[in-house]
Amino acid sequence: MKESIYNSYKELPLFLNAETISKLLGISSTKGYELMHQKDFPVLKVGNLIVVSKEKFMEWIKRNSGGNY
Repeated sequence: MKESIYNSYKELPLFLNAETISKLLGISSTKGYELMHQKDFPVLKVGNLIVVSKEKFMEWIKRNSGGNY
């Protein structure tokens, strides 16, 4: 399991990339990239860069965990 270097929500960067999401969820980088390419995942695309805001990421977690995180 990948270990996150972040201890709180406030420490997270404003935008998260696949590598950061992988570490936060404890999944492989490959799974992080797959997740960010799912249709319902709230990404922001800027050229070839794909990121998600930390607020949208937390909303996605709430929706997909029934609010129990």
